[in-house]
Amino acid sequence: MKSNIYVGNLSYNIEDSELKTLFSNVGEVVSINLIRDRDSGRGRGFGFIEMENGEDAKKAITELHDQEFMGRPLIVNLAKTRVKERTNRY
Repeated sequence: MKSNIYVGNLSYNIEDSELKTLFSNVGEVVSINLIRDRDSGRGRGFGFIEMENGEDAKKAITELHDQEFMGRPLIVNLAKTRVKERTNRY
């Protein structure tokens, strides 16, 4: 089953391909979603990576969390699922 991981403390100038190269060394990357500023298009310093399975995600977390990349120590964790608030509007 595919697993999403959160990657933080990224360089604002990072490209998808650079991140894919790094994470492909520890497992199969399905997709990358770097969060960018709407107006400037510049990276916001974090993103999400979908790995092929839970084992690849755990390996990425173990091997890459706190590893320096582009001059910054990465933050790598399992992504939390957003719970939508239930609203009762009448």
